[in-house]
Amino acid sequence: MSRVCRFTGKRTISGRTIKRRGKAKHLGGVGRKITGKTKRKFKANIQKVRAIVDGKVCRIRVSAKAIRMGLVQKPLKRNYKPAEKTGS
Repeated sequence: MSRVCRFTGKRTISGRTIKRRGKAKHLGGVGRKITGKTKRKFKANIQKVRAIVDGKVCRIRVSAKAIRMGLVQKPLKRNYKPAEKTGS
């Protein structure tokens, strides 16, 4: 199960964090210097939701942005009532 949105295609991407030291030139320093770069991952906000896909209700993995955009059609709530017990 990969971390990919079914509608928007959002997925985990890689990037870097940059460590800096020093004081900025416009503040009177000699400038900010990069002292290190570390790999990191940017993960999409993937949620498991029940949705209607091709007329059937199933669980899919979608991003929170797809839910907010209205790309996910959620099923109607069930009006379930348990059967009454018949006493003998």
